[in-house]
Amino acid sequence: MSIREVLASVRERCDENGISRVDQELLLAHVLGVSRMDLHARELSLDESQAEEFERLLGERINGLPLQYLTGEAPFRYLTFNVGPGVLIPRPESEALVDAVLVEIEKRRGEPVSIVDLGAGSGALAISIAHESLQRGARVHVVAVEKEAEARSWLERNIARHEVDVRVIAADVEEALIGVRCDIVVANPPYIPDGSSLPADVLREPRAALFGGSDGMAAPKRFITNATRLLKSGGLLVLEHHESQAKALEELLLSNYREVEFHHDLNDRPRWLSARRK
Repeated sequence: MSIREVLASVRERCDENGISRVDQELLLAHVLGVSRMDLHARELSLDESQAEEFERLLGERINGLPLQYLTGEAPFRYLTFNVGPGVLIPRPESEALVDAVLVEIEKRRGEPVSIVDLGAGSGALAISIAHESLQRGARVHVVAVEKEAEARSWLERNIARHEVDVRVIAADVEEALIGVRCDIVVANPPYIPDGSSLPADVLREPRAALFGGSDGMAAPKRFITNATRLLKSGGLLVLEHHESQAKALEELLLSNYREVEFHHDLNDRPRWLSARRK
């Protein structure tokens, strides 16, 4: 069965269920073990077992399982991360946090820099920082804190995949690294207000990594409290947040931080902040 015939056979069903052509092609490429571009550049076909596997995956996608869980991978900056049930899928808007950390490392002009990623999940932030710092010749010590065993298994798998030097701490943010001080804390805490309407596939990701309390602020407050404990004077906090939380976060930060700045995402919504410890 040709690629064109396969896609034509599922078009109506996918349209009815809101499954994009891109998702269809990515699932098909995954089954064939090729890139999406290869689907269009090469004369390919599916045998019976491949067709059955594509149908199975497509059915799971229609039932709300995230595309990345089905393919087992998610791209983030220059790397691809293994993901699956039990871990938050890394998203493009979080890539700006890595840029902010790399700029801060560069400002320190070759000094050793210690970085803690609180609630590291798949390790997209910590591993990208370690990987790109190494490419730039920077001296960094990266620690990834993750309490959830399922997420931590994905984190450790990604560290091995990308062969980076990242230390993993199995602990809640409130219990991690007591007595330790670092130069940078980066975090993408759960910040979505409870009860928010989200797409069905997003709701298949771990709720503990998504929702931050009635107003979404419970988790960000905990993360900021512990970042404040960890950071040296002059250290930098880089934190992702909900678009509605900038004012509340600013009030929370002013007593212990200076140079508090809010940064917008590609949709011009406030999405992350940077602040320097007093």
